Amino acid sequence: MEVKTPPAQQATNGFHPAAEEDIARVFALQQANRQILRNTTAKQRLAKLKRLRKALFDNRQTIRDAVHADFNKAPEEVDVTEIFTVALEIDHMKLHLRRWLRPRRVRTPLTLLGTSSEVRYEPKGVALIISPWNYPINLTLGPLVGAIAAGCPAIIKPSEYTPNTSRLMKELLADLFDENEVAVFEGDYTVSQALLKRPFDHIYFTGSPEVGKIVMKAAAENLSSITLELGGKSPTIVDETADIKEAAMKIVFGKFTNKGQTCIAPDYVYVHERLHDAFVEALRDQIHTFYGKDAEARASNADYARIVNDKHYERLRRLYEDALESGARAATGASGIPEQRYIDPTVLTDVPLDARIMQEEIFGPVLPVLKFKTLDEVIGAINSRPKPLALYIFSNKKANIEKMLHETSAGGTCINDTLLHYLHPELPFGGVGPSGIGKGYGYYGFLAFTNERPVLRQRLKNGPFKHFYPPYTKKTQKLIDLLLKWF
Repeated sequence: MEVKTPPAQQATNGFHPAAEEDIARVFALQQANRQILRNTTAKQRLAKLKRLRKALFDNRQTIRDAVHADFNKAPEEVDVTEIFTVALEIDHMKLHLRRWLRPRRVRTPLTLLGTSSEVRYEPKGVALIISPWNYPINLTLGPLVGAIAAGCPAIIKPSEYTPNTSRLMKELLADLFDENEVAVFEGDYTVSQALLKRPFDHIYFTGSPEVGKIVMKAAAENLSSITLELGGKSPTIVDETADIKEAAMKIVFGKFTNKGQTCIAPDYVYVHERLHDAFVEALRDQIHTFYGKDAEARASNADYARIVNDKHYERLRRLYEDALESGARAATGASGIPEQRYIDPTVLTDVPLDARIMQEEIFGPVLPVLKFKTLDEVIGAINSRPKPLALYIFSNKKANIEKMLHETSAGGTCINDTLLHYLHPELPFGGVGPSGIGKGYGYYGFLAFTNERPVLRQRLKNGPFKHFYPPYTKKTQKLIDLLLKWF
């Protein structure tokens, strides 16, 4: 299947009365179809995922063009961070889904002798996937893979901030699936509001903590289960034993890929005071290697994306200016081209902790670098903030690594690298507390849309628990006392 129509230049924003009727119609179709999908086999579900994978590669250039039209993302970066990640997710399902769908026998405790038990895996039902703009293909189709694998129909609400990619996904998915199985609704937040009124069986939301709170409130009205992939200020620690050139290379990659518009990008760096100046110099050298030695070269570098819209550009500009007014200084970067929504890869030093840039998730190409003397100082600072989505540790000292792991909490952690834990198909991905609820991708993405149903079978006509039925007697009490004593 190939989508031959070019991506649209404008998505339909706003909400119209007719859309409410269309949402109600499609939701009813999916509710009616969920029992049919529930009974599909692993083979049938995998066939759908294979079609989706093929469509991604058949439309590879169209996808590249759409994402580039939305925020100038390089085609190579689209391949790696959008298409490859979804293909990897599908390939992992192909290897494991049959096993995951089998009932899992569990051991019988002594107290339940005479019974046998198992866990069955059944789809939750109709799912709502609300996806963000920063990785529009990856963070939309990745959760959809889990929904299809679990046997759930899904309604998708992609971001209005990437209209070309959202329109392309709508066309692509409409060509692959009937709307009673997968449907896409474009539009702004009012479309999300209308969708959230429906009693979905599961809601999978990726976005900011502020909007996550709104989604959680709406889900509570219908007691819908939820997965929230949020964000936060993900810290990076570079201790006195780290290889600063390697650390700088990996941190620059993790921070400035997609123009810093990555929920697990290093948000700020704590570096040991003894390495601070050399580390900042290494960051500068690595930025020059990746993107160009001067601002003009970097501004014309096709490998460096743009800020998604004027609103986010202005937010980042204000964060940067507030940091400078608070006493920070720019070690590198500091230039911008408003009409292109271009911001130079920027490193800030001497940043006060009360500056706005240290209070808000940056979500852009500005990296504060802070000094530290002791790990306890860093741990105290990290633990004084909401739990982050990711935490990165650069160290060659096992004791330091273990101390950081034992005394902090984060949704995920990489040691001596950045971002890669997201790509590992056997690892759960998600936040903790303010950075997210629930996990996704791989087996955990399958589980997000699955009800783990316990089933117990009694094989004895009169099981041992009959001795605990009313009326309660002295004999009953003696049996209870024995039970409490020995079990």
